[in-house]
Amino acid sequence: MIKVLLINSIVIFLGAYLLDGIKIKNFFSAVGVAILLAIINTFLKPIIVFLTLPLTVLTLGLFILVINAWILLIIDKLIEGFTVKSFWWAAGFSIFISIANGIMLRLF
Repeated sequence: MIKVLLINSIVIFLGAYLLDGIKIKNFFSAVGVAILLAIINTFLKPIIVFLTLPLTVLTLGLFILVINAWILLIIDKLIEGFTVKSFWWAAGFSIFISIANGIMLRLF
């Protein structure tokens, strides 16, 4: 659990460094984003996915990207020191987080 949280924090911090549309103040903000992202993905995201299941099936799963971007935009409003410029930057950041987390969790 702590290992996954640390890896997520590193990925978020690295993604903010690499993507111009994502800004993060410091590593502690990245930890806050990782914690809030884990909480929302655990409790709120399954409900949202269930409620939007017909749209997700209709778009062959691409609507999950919209949900992930929307969650990142919500976290942007809740965490001071974390800024996302637009929906498209949030969508790209969510793709980056997914890919980088997959790689990092397999390596460590």
